[in-house]
Amino acid sequence: MGRRAGFGGSALQGTLLFCALLFVALSFRVEGKVSKQKLFEVERKLRQLNKTPVKRIQSEDGDIIDCIDIYNQPAFDHPALKNHKIQMRLTQAPPPSVEDRKEKDSSAKTILSQIWHRSGSCLEGTVPIRRVKKSELLRAKSLEDYGRKPYLPPKANRTKTNQVIRDNRQYANINDKHIFPSDEGPNLTALDPHRSTTYLTTLGYNYIGASGGINVWNPRVEADDEFSTAQIWLMNGPRESFDSVEAGWIVNPKLFGDRRTRLFAYWTEDASHRTGCFNLVCAGFVQSSHEVALGAAMAATSSDIGAQYQISISMYMDTNTGNWWLGFGPKNITIGYWPGALFSALQHSAVIVRWGGEVYSTKTLGQKPHTTTAMGSGNFAWGLWCHACFIQHIRIRDYSLYWKYPEWEYPMADEADCYGIVSNRPQPLAEPILYFGGPGRNNFCP
Repeated sequence: MGRRAGFGGSALQGTLLFCALLFVALSFRVEGKVSKQKLFEVERKLRQLNKTPVKRIQSEDGDIIDCIDIYNQPAFDHPALKNHKIQMRLTQAPPPSVEDRKEKDSSAKTILSQIWHRSGSCLEGTVPIRRVKKSELLRAKSLEDYGRKPYLPPKANRTKTNQVIRDNRQYANINDKHIFPSDEGPNLTALDPHRSTTYLTTLGYNYIGASGGINVWNPRVEADDEFSTAQIWLMNGPRESFDSVEAGWIVNPKLFGDRRTRLFAYWTEDASHRTGCFNLVCAGFVQSSHEVALGAAMAATSSDIGAQYQISISMYMDTNTGNWWLGFGPKNITIGYWPGALFSALQHSAVIVRWGGEVYSTKTLGQKPHTTTAMGSGNFAWGLWCHACFIQHIRIRDYSLYWKYPEWEYPMADEADCYGIVSNRPQPLAEPILYFGGPGRNNFCP
């Protein structure tokens, strides 16, 4: 009996050892077949993205924050910025922060920190940059397009997409001529069948800034190749190749390897066809702050019927230089700027401003089953305060250089049964607060 049991145990161990060796061999073969060239390209890309740090900070959430000499940051790899001189501060008086305005609402706490701040800080003269990991590049379908929103030709699936959006137009109360002129009309984004957006928009003037206090949540993201944002957009240009600067928070597992809520900035000069990216994963955005790291996780998120947190985001042009600055927090810390040289249509102004959310998935806008990736809090907009995601203190800036509530604005939901929108006025004389978002797939969004 004892010998038999021993023999069985040896056989089992042998089988397990064989399986383990087979797995290693197969893994080696797959890596050898698929990855040899890609591994070489990935290593080269890593050297390009991850500059030699003055100091390295290991964050408790697993991120590595490199403190990079301000003159050695990735921005200067862009051909248009080879001889660019860093603008260290605005040439005009900085715009006031959201919290400095009369409409201040202290019931939502403004987030001042990111998780990495608990582990260290960067010195002045350096900028904090989240280190890109090898595993993140290996997940990318294309290193050339790494960190860029997927581009789809503007006419792809347009008929089907238009019908879905028009079916939901009743919820937005928008006159067609404002949002959907002829297909040849300028200044409108492509109708992307894989991107569902819900937003408040204003258009028609020359805007040189936009701001708002964005409620911070951690929504469910179903698949690793999907993402969910709450953000502000400033745009100009033809729909097939528009310019855009964007900022807010995002949950993007493909880009970051987890489902944490992170601060992001984004730009493109051609509707994400060949230019632009999130944060600093391509050359372009010039960082000036040693306090805030783009792509780093937020230190707190809101909870249903619980504490509410927000981030103050502002983007505005320095009219003397043409650079678009990104401001963050109650003191309006200037994180950095997108040089005007990156753009064509945005060199003068934006003509569309949006506040709201975006879900990217191949299972939106008529696809069944719809994705369960949530927008905002994951609750519908009509849940209002403590339930739905909000943006308050909405402002635009024009060449008067004053912050103003938009003269007119239009709510828009690509899929109102999946992600709703409500512009709610809490008191008769108060300005509206925008609520938006939803769960994605539900009984009305199959």
